[in-house]
Amino acid sequence: MELNKNDKINIDEILKDIENYRPRRRGWHWREPVDNLEMGPFTFHDMSKPLKNSYGLPSSKYFGNIDPQPRPVITTEIASGRFEDDIRRMRMAAWHGADHIMVIRTAGQSHYDGLIEGTPQGIGGIPVTRKQVRAQRKALDMIEDEVGRPINYHSYVSGEAGPDIAVMFAEEGVNGAHQDPQYNVLYRNVNMVRSFVDAAEAKKIMVWADMAQIDGAHNANATARQAWKVMPELMVQHAINCMYSRKVGMDPKNICLSTVPPTAPPAPCLRLDLPYAVALRDFFHDYRMRAQMNTKYIESDTREATVTHVLNILTSVLTSADIQSTITPDEGRNVPWHYNNIAAVSTAKQAFAGMDGLMEMLELKNDGYLREKAREIKERAVLFMEEILEVGGYFKAVEEGFFVDSGYYPERNGDGIVRKIDGGIGAGTVYPRDKDYMAPVTAHFGYNNLPDEVKNPSDLIDGCTFERPEKIVYIDELDEEDNVNLRLKESRKYYSREHVKPEVEWAGDGYILQTMFLPVDESTAEVVALEIGKKLGLVDVEVVHKNIMQDAEGTLVEIKGRVPFEIDATKLYIPPKPEVMSDDEIREDIERRPMKVVAGTVGNDEHSVGLREIIDIKHGGIEKYGIECIYLGTSVPVEKLVDAAIEANADAILASTIISHDNIHYKNMKKIHELCIEKGIRDKMIIACGGTQVANEFAVEAGVDAGFGRGTKGVHVATFLVKKRRELEAKGLK
Repeated sequence: MELNKNDKINIDEILKDIENYRPRRRGWHWREPVDNLEMGPFTFHDMSKPLKNSYGLPSSKYFGNIDPQPRPVITTEIASGRFEDDIRRMRMAAWHGADHIMVIRTAGQSHYDGLIEGTPQGIGGIPVTRKQVRAQRKALDMIEDEVGRPINYHSYVSGEAGPDIAVMFAEEGVNGAHQDPQYNVLYRNVNMVRSFVDAAEAKKIMVWADMAQIDGAHNANATARQAWKVMPELMVQHAINCMYSRKVGMDPKNICLSTVPPTAPPAPCLRLDLPYAVALRDFFHDYRMRAQMNTKYIESDTREATVTHVLNILTSVLTSADIQSTITPDEGRNVPWHYNNIAAVSTAKQAFAGMDGLMEMLELKNDGYLREKAREIKERAVLFMEEILEVGGYFKAVEEGFFVDSGYYPERNGDGIVRKIDGGIGAGTVYPRDKDYMAPVTAHFGYNNLPDEVKNPSDLIDGCTFERPEKIVYIDELDEEDNVNLRLKESRKYYSREHVKPEVEWAGDGYILQTMFLPVDESTAEVVALEIGKKLGLVDVEVVHKNIMQDAEGTLVEIKGRVPFEIDATKLYIPPKPEVMSDDEIREDIERRPMKVVAGTVGNDEHSVGLREIIDIKHGGIEKYGIECIYLGTSVPVEKLVDAAIEANADAILASTIISHDNIHYKNMKKIHELCIEKGIRDKMIIACGGTQVANEFAVEAGVDAGFGRGTKGVHVATFLVKKRRELEAKGLK
């Protein structure tokens, strides 16, 4: 199915014949660098191949609507918990430049003791069921074609179900995954032996599928009481997983370190984070770096999260990141909203574009604090690893609480995570293989008793599901109360443009955000905000953000709530968008033939701001195109406006009128029109009038050529003037 930019993605079409879908590619895709990329009026030095279809940053309109794509892969994390809504968010993110889609949160595969096919357990956040994975990968195939770039699909290979999940991911075209046995041990209390045995099998499968692997060392940052003290340990965790993956046979180019800066402002983050990033690059130069914000310090303030994000990206630029993960304030609000995903992707794109070519202009110092601190971190990491060996290895070190201890190694505070070698989930479930053990499957780790002439064990059964996907047993959702068909039955009408409800997570969820400043203390403000939300008619009102301006003077509060209604768009009048020419086209026309206008606020009207916005170059007014503007001020009699236009031999009259009682604004327009007729200039004089109460249809009825209302910009008026003059020229009147 080919997507159309102006049509919503059709979930029913994606689900049609889903049992026969086969992924068209496997493996991770890295962006394709372009040296000296010419785009618009600029030459970029650190960018990648542009997209076929995308949305640029809001300010791109000033630069020919360019949309440069940075070299690092850009991540967005999707967490709606409903895969049909995830698909729509994937499309939005891809149009804004994301090409690493992580589907996470709400529930995790590491919580499960097995792969649960056909049940609702996977619907809670991670696509654990085959149907969800398959539908999302199928949708991404279409989205790839639409934006013109391969998109990497990612989830988790962890928990006791890790090898099972890895098999399903390999079969279904998943391109990347988190896989780190230490994550299971430290944070999910999966038995150590079981976790590492499972990891070997899972990693072997990921090797076959050419999947990128991201480790889980960064979780120590989020867990430790003082994250900046666990940097040596983080390097040790990275090293263990990297080497374990290499021993399994993973290509170094597919091994990615999940690097997370340990701090955030108001800490002096660059002084702490940059030496750590340099140390990582020194030790792990053979591997890829996936840079992510530290979620430990994200509260509900969007501004704060954005600033930290930009500082993190500065570290990425200074030390080179291959994947830039974007995190939103949703971490602090627990509200995974569509537009926050897009805002985070745009923040990354904007920061990378703004810092393009930075490393050609500066370099990191080779002496002094930066290098000394990086060396110290590396030395502490080496000593940490040596002590692990001295006490008897990784398992014994975990048992003694080496990891996620809040002391700066070799200091220890005795608050590390302790797990037992013979304890945890799955303890005692690993058994030695018999001498005659044989498994006729591809990408199987460890001893497998095969005849010498057999190169691939699955040849014995004419191929396993990796070579023969038709052997996959597809199990659809089995829950009668929680499945995509029932959810779509409730929300399908919102997938059209007729029934419109606000949404932030799911189609038709009805949620909106309201921001307000309340001149009271924090506690009172929270209660008042909830009451205001209820009086506005919102349902399920919650406070999602508070910021004290001053204890006595007031508090900023943001609330969310659902609207209990929908809008029938078929009954609305949707005015056409005003036609806007490009800046270059307007300038070329004015250069071809200069234009002069006379402008003023007419009658007894003293308002001037709106008209100055339209004409002044400072505000992006028509002067910037080279149009000469003769401004007569406010309370200008219409006779004076017309006489001035005749005296200056102007091309147009621009009249501003705000006061509207007794329709005085339209009466003045009619008077201007009639005076121009009386003086014999109407057929060649362009007349445009504007104001907050002006409607074009009534302005034209009053005799002028155009009326401009609220929201008008200089480019709208300039476009009208150029087009109207061309029209008069065609008639021989200009």
